[in-house]
Amino acid sequence: MILDRLFRPRPALVAGRALYARVVEQSRSPALYIDFAAPDTTEGRFEIYSLHVVLLLDRLRDQGERAAETSQGLFDTYVSSLDDALRELGVGDLSVGKKMRKLGEAFYGRAKSYEAAFTGLPDAAALEALLERTVYAGATNPQPLKLAAYVTAQRAALAAQPLDRLLEGEVAWRSA
Repeated sequence: MILDRLFRPRPALVAGRALYARVVEQSRSPALYIDFAAPDTTEGRFEIYSLHVVLLLDRLRDQGERAAETSQGLFDTYVSSLDDALRELGVGDLSVGKKMRKLGEAFYGRAKSYEAAFTGLPDAAALEALLERTVYAGATNPQPLKLAAYVTAQRAALAAQPLDRLLEGEVAWRSA
């Protein structure tokens, strides 16, 4: 009993893990890769996963201490999953740290860029340009207008969801 309480993860970490699991589900939606032409590559998937994490972090921003803890749990789970993915791809232990630092820098850069693009909404020009530079870098058939509409619809759907549900790890994504 006492050990259970000592080693039980904090509720915010449990919620962050659950939110990340929903990010994974949504990010694997075939429509993102078929209808919106997101590249089905390691880099394309990184961008789509990161985008969905940023959307949730954006929704939880400035919503109090529990939301901040849940955001941290989501981010920690995301980083841990990236580390696991690198190892599964065969990256050696000595290189994982360097690659994680680069991925972390990329994520923080994306997060700041998305935040700036979100402040310009409803004018989606900055968001479309950002998506073209990141998600569609090197893509042959980019669809930034469609993906930007998807992102703004997801932001609106997240804003409409009760904070308490999100803090319990429940999120209802719009279908892609």
